[in-house]
Amino acid sequence: MILPEHYVGLMSGTSLDGVDAVLVGFEAENPALLGHAYRSYPPDLKESLLDLHFPSGNETEKTQLAAIALSRLYAQCVNDLLDKTNSSRERIAAIGCHGQTIRHRPESGYSVQLVNSPLLAELTGITVVSDFRNRDIAAGGQGAPLVPAFHAAVFGSGKNHRAILNIGGIANLTDLPKEGPIRGFDCGPGNMLMDAWIALNLGQSFDKDGNWASTGKVIPSLLASLLEDDFFGKTPPKSTGRDKFNLSWLKSHLDGSEDPADVQATLLELTAKSIADSIIRHCPDASEIYLCGGGAHNGRLRRKLEDMLPGRTCALTDELGIASNLVEAAAFSWLARQALNGLPGNLPEVTGAAGKRILGAIHPG
Repeated sequence: MILPEHYVGLMSGTSLDGVDAVLVGFEAENPALLGHAYRSYPPDLKESLLDLHFPSGNETEKTQLAAIALSRLYAQCVNDLLDKTNSSRERIAAIGCHGQTIRHRPESGYSVQLVNSPLLAELTGITVVSDFRNRDIAAGGQGAPLVPAFHAAVFGSGKNHRAILNIGGIANLTDLPKEGPIRGFDCGPGNMLMDAWIALNLGQSFDKDGNWASTGKVIPSLLASLLEDDFFGKTPPKSTGRDKFNLSWLKSHLDGSEDPADVQATLLELTAKSIADSIIRHCPDASEIYLCGGGAHNGRLRRKLEDMLPGRTCALTDELGIASNLVEAAAFSWLARQALNGLPGNLPEVTGAAGKRILGAIHPG
């Protein structure tokens, strides 16, 4: 049986803003993005998902109900995508669904991404591939980041040493040398702390273009205290999430006298410096930096990175053929294709797993 070469990728990241769905064609050498749909999280679902990041009463039922609600939203987003692209379900080989991470504890042997995959397959009539992280963890890996394998497949260059920087809730980096092993790891918080702080203080979901941060001044003592966290000094492979970097973590470094705008400026500086330090320390020869994720559109953050990384090209992945806000969703369409074709989806040198593994559980449509 020859599988269709159209796949859907679904991504809802640690920023908890909503769901991106992309339709990707794999007929040619390079994947082609054929369409995109987006649905924001309803406020009650977002609140439920935030609450589930931390222990609470009746957690099992809350988790299952949230997974059902989330899967219904995923299905609606897939339907939007098929309608926009005038695509039939029969032409879609599978949906690659990352799910919504609520716990990432590879040191304890697990990572939890919420989705009710059988329900999603039932609602869409399309095969669903999900649970990509736990097979890598079972093989001794971090289960993250997973997108470097996709970055290597579509963005690698034999002529230039590139680094792909994804700035979502967490910032992660893929090192793509002209030759030799691929590396990738989480640098630390991307938008997560900035989003949480502006939501707490101004009731806004994100700091557009870093405008609020630009009204404040960096607090050197606070920045130094934040950077003392053990995570920043670890060598790869390493991964992190909201379990680590959250409002409680931030507040533990505050004395209450800080101006809120100054804290926001410091958090932007933290994101930029932890990224720049990671590039300088772990891939100093990278001459081209390509950005993706929501943070790639924060103008102030981009300018900070350019200042901290002189002599390097800093551009969006759009220049490599994939829109910067859709790279992660496209990556999970690719991972679904790998699974259906019996091919590995991880890079052991990135995650620390004992070897290459086929990732994802398959739920026929």
